[in-house]
Formats: sequence, C-alpha cells, structure tokens
Amino acid sequence: MKMLPIIIFFSLLLAFEIYSYFGLRSVLFFSHLRIFNILYAFSVVLTLVGVFLFAKAGSNGFESVSTSTSILFGIAFSFTVAKMILATSFLVEDILRSFLWLFQSAVHFRTAELISRSYIWNLFSLSVASIMFLLLNYGVNFGKYNFQVHKKILYFDNLPTQFDGFKIAQLSDLHLGTFDSVDKVKDGFNLLQNQNPDVILFTGDMVNNKAIEAKRFISAIKNLHAPYGKYIVWGNHDYGSYVYWQSEQERLQNLKELEKYGIEMGLKWLNNTNITLEKNGDTIYLAGVENWGLPPFPQKGDLDKALENIDSKNFTVLLSHDPTHWREKVLKHQNKVELTLSGHTHGMQFGIEIGDFRWSPVKYKYKDWADLFEKNGQFMYVNRGFGCIGYPGRVGILPEITIIELRKK
Repeated sequence: MKMLPIIIFFSLLLAFEIYSYFGLRSVLFFSHLRIFNILYAFSVVLTLVGVFLFAKAGSNGFESVSTSTSILFGIAFSFTVAKMILATSFLVEDILRSFLWLFQSAVHFRTAELISRSYIWNLFSLSVASIMFLLLNYGVNFGKYNFQVHKKILYFDNLPTQFDGFKIAQLSDLHLGTFDSVDKVKDGFNLLQNQNPDVILFTGDMVNNKAIEAKRFISAIKNLHAPYGKYIVWGNHDYGSYVYWQSEQERLQNLKELEKYGIEMGLKWLNNTNITLEKNGDTIYLAGVENWGLPPFPQKGDLDKALENIDSKNFTVLLSHDPTHWREKVLKHQNKVELTLSGHTHGMQFGIEIGDFRWSPVKYKYKDWADLFEKNGQFMYVNRGFGCIGYPGRVGILPEITIIELRKK
C-alpha cells in the first residue's frame, strides 16, 4: 500500500509528460521534427538527472545538498511545473474541441471536422509556462539567499517598564541540510546580528530530518550573540519522522544528537517549559512548546506545562512552531499569552507580496500563514522561514529575519 501513492504520482507525471509532448508538437512549427524531439528529450534528461540527484540526497535525509544538485533539481522542478501547466491547458482545450465537434456533428447530422487549436490560447499557455519556468529557476539561484528583515513594533499595556524597547529577533525553519553555501547563510546571520537584538529565538525545524545537517553550521550559529541569550523549540521536521530509521531508538538518538548540537551552538531548549528574563528588577516570561499541529503533524506540545507557574498577569512570549496551535489552544488557555511566535508554513516559498497585498497558495491550507495576527489583545507573528524544503528556492515569499520591538503603551 505504501507504494501505491508513489505509483500514482509517477503515473500522473508520465501522463503530463506525454500530453505536453504531443501538445507542443502540434502547436510549434519546426521545419524538422527531429530538432523538436532532441530538444524535448534534453528537457526530459535534465529532469530525470535532477530528480535522481535530489532523491539520492533525500535517501541520506538531506544531510547536505550540493550547489549542482540544487540547481539541477531546480531545473527539473521548473520543467515539471511548466509541463503540468501546458498539459492541463492542452487537455482543457481538447475537451472543449471535442464538445464542439460533437455539437457540430449532431446539428449537421454528419461528421464535422475537428476544429484546430487556438493560436491565442496556446500562445497564452506557452507564455505562462515559460514565465513560471524562469521564475522558479530565478528562485533557486537568487531567491533562496535573498534574506529580508521584517520589523514590527508592538504595544502592550502590561509590558514591564524596563522592557520598553526590548528587541526580539526570530528565526524559523532553517532546514539547514537544504543549504548549499555556509558562507551565504552566514551573510543572513550577519544581517540579523546587525539589528542588535536583545534576545534571539528559533521557532523550530532546525533541520530537514537528521541532526548531522546542523554540524556544518555550529560555529556560525554559536557566533550569534544577544544579551539575553538564544532559545529554541522543536519543529515537526526536527523529530526525524520523515526518513527511514532502523529502529525507534535510532530516531531518538538522532534527536539527542540535535539537542547536543544546539547546546554547542549556545542555544537553550524550551520544549514544554519556561524561563524568566530579568531586567533591572522587572521580569517577563519566555515559554516554549514542542511541536503541536493538526494531524498528520505531531501534537507533542504541552501548553499547560509550558505555562506552569506563570501568573496570568505576567507578560509572556511563547515559542510554538505551528501557527494552528495559536487558535486551537493558545487563545483558549486560561493564561493570557501576549505574543506567540511561529513559523512552519514558509509562505509555501511562493507567492506575491506588494505593499499590504499578500497572497500564496498556502493561504488555502493555513488561515494564519505569514506576518502579524491579533485577537483580543493577543498577538501571533508567523515567520516566513529562513530556509527551504522540497523546492530549493524562493519566489515572491523571500526568506525572513523577524525583528519585533516590544513597547509599553
């Protein structure tokens, strides 16, 4: 049964490949069909090579991905999406042409000729597919490391006076195994450090699957400094649930290894616990939960335990990887949590952001998928993610460093 989804997936890909081939062959005017066949075969070979290299990296749990693998998979992914667009377009057109043929045949009581393909429709389809191909490749080569700083100033009635102006830096969804350049990641960390944060918070998914992915970056994260420290919680990928292990014990050992690497980086784990931050006699609480998401994502977060011994009057910042936790649990809890920091969605690494307008296909799965949300005086900020997973690039929704300044009303 486990093979059935894989068989269906590759069968669909093959169907898209065949349909786009015959559709393109019918609308493109090549003086020699052989030239078209060679060019199309070349695209197929590039796609297969990219998928093979990415699958090979995936078989190792995406411990690391080389630049060449990332680029080739980006090309493969781009070709696949472009051909899916073309095949779908050709299929829709063929269905309409078939209905017209049946209608003409019925009206004239004779066999009508099948109308030819629409030049305008096919030009439009080719344009959309070509633009998508170019955008997706741009996202792999340029978007992935185009780190953006998003700044917010939030005002609270009950913020202790000494924390007025306190600056929080948030990173989420690093997915370190997907990066092919440590130096470019360091550039992103330097951009964060230049914001002079008081505390640095990581909201889960440090790796794709295996702890070893983080080893190359120990020094870079260790060199990040903030007066009030660096804190982290688990995300769904950190548990290593998406890769094969010889035993459950081996998976748990991997989790311990990741925890050890985090400590070497100077991070403090806040999994279902809390600590206090003190400044000149004033105190705020910093709490964190393990991953809690709607199925099939794990629900290991224990909010009661994370908020234990925190009075409802105390100002609290919560780290919770999955934003669905906020509406499902945090807003309903007897203890008011002033600010929740989440990630997880990545903004699907694809979308449009122009001014206040924001769109991504991920909005149809997650109500709260990027930026700031507020309800009854409680805020949640959803980070767009620092790294990538699956598609090794970013289009429109760029990698994010969040800076939140707390202010007293």
